[in-house]
Formats: sequence, structure tokens, C-alpha cells
Amino acid sequence: MRPFIEIPAADGTAEAVVARPDRGAHPGVLLCIDAVGLRERIQDMADRIASWGYVVLAPNTMYRSGTAAETTPSTDLRIPQERAAYGKVIGEYLAPLTGAAIDADLPHYLAALRVLDRVTDGPIGVTGYCMGAKFATRAAGLDPSVAAAGGFHGAAIATSDPDSPHRRLADARAAFVYGHADNDGSNPPEDVARLDAMLAEHGLQARTAVYPDAPHGFTMSDTASYQEAGAERHFAELRELFDASLRA
Repeated sequence: MRPFIEIPAADGTAEAVVARPDRGAHPGVLLCIDAVGLRERIQDMADRIASWGYVVLAPNTMYRSGTAAETTPSTDLRIPQERAAYGKVIGEYLAPLTGAAIDADLPHYLAALRVLDRVTDGPIGVTGYCMGAKFATRAAGLDPSVAAAGGFHGAAIATSDPDSPHRRLADARAAFVYGHADNDGSNPPEDVARLDAMLAEHGLQARTAVYPDAPHGFTMSDTASYQEAGAERHFAELRELFDASLRA
């Protein structure tokens, strides 16, 4: 992997990956990682989004629990048994990421994105995966300059909790795309319906779908959850969203 940069966060310093096109100034995109950590797959995804004409920042949002190296598994998660075993330790890394902690961190991440070399003034985009979909949803409600937000195989985006991320949509001005995993225990049909209802209630432009046969984590090619069809569909829909919302 390329060397990380370090950026300020609410309770310390977070490592981050930066990806840029070869030349020119471009809109900024914040990429919010999944629970598997800041690793080579995240860099690859950031590079792909950058190739569309965006400057991408992907922070280690689990910095409270350790460095990127400490919060990324050393085992091969493409082996189903290893993926299942890692699922048992994820909880301790995610425990500090309350709604209040996410809200405290997001302004720092967005500020760090805006001051990166060759990021244009103007609207920015956010995309998030698994737990990162909560970050993307909350970011759109916190900052009106977020003009496009994507969430893929999201977890606990629209629950009955009074602090559920979807409740932030009342203050959002962004366009959205959500690609849900099929038969996902962390995002059941009632949560999907709750999210769709909130998007409609506030008149937000949104494209949402449950991707057929796509397991939770379908974008992550370094795990046993990867599904190429779902991953490629997500890239296509995310690019369409960003190009329409960030280049007007």
C-alpha cells in the first residue's frame, strides 16, 4: 500500500488513504470504510473512484481502537472460516463508534478532504460500506455541502433507535444511492422500508435497491462475501450519482 497520511479526528489522529487522478483539480469524495479496516482493498476502491475524476480520502474510522494495522485482520478472509472467525472480534473495534462519536469525527474528515491538494471548492460526495453507510448517511444530514451519498451493504442505517442514521435525512440536501445486500441480518427488510419511507418523506432524490443474491460485504474482493455482479453494479451506480451531482 501507499504510505498513509495522518489527519485530525475528534479524539486523536486517524491514518488515511488518498487517491487522486493524474492531473487537474477535481471534486472531493470521502470513502467510509467497512469493519474490516483500512487496507489494500480500500486503496483499490479509492483508486477506482479517483480514476473517474475525483480526489478520494479514506480514513481509518476505527482509530479509537487502534491503528490501521491493528484493526485489520492478518488472516485471509477469502476463506469462509476465517471470515466467520473475524466476525467475532469486530464488535470490540466498533464499540466506540456511537452516533455521537461519528458526528464528532465527520466534520474533521470532511475538513481534511476539502484541504487536500487539487480538491475543488464546491459540493462533495460520500460513499460508505457496511458500517461506513452509517457515516455516509449521517454526513449528508450534518453538512449541506454533501451533494451525493452512497451506502452499500449497509448495517443499521434505519433502525428503530432514536439516534438511527436515517433520522438525519430530514436535514439532507444530497442525492442518494443505496445498494442493499440480499437477506442481510444487519439490514432487514423492515429497515430497508424504513429508509425508503424517510427518503420519500423528505422528497430526496434517491435510487435504492436490494441486489439479488448479494451477501453482506459484496463489494469486498478480499473476503468470502465478495460478489462480482453486486460490486460492479455498485461502481456503476455510484459513478452515475457522483457525475450527476458533483459536476453540475
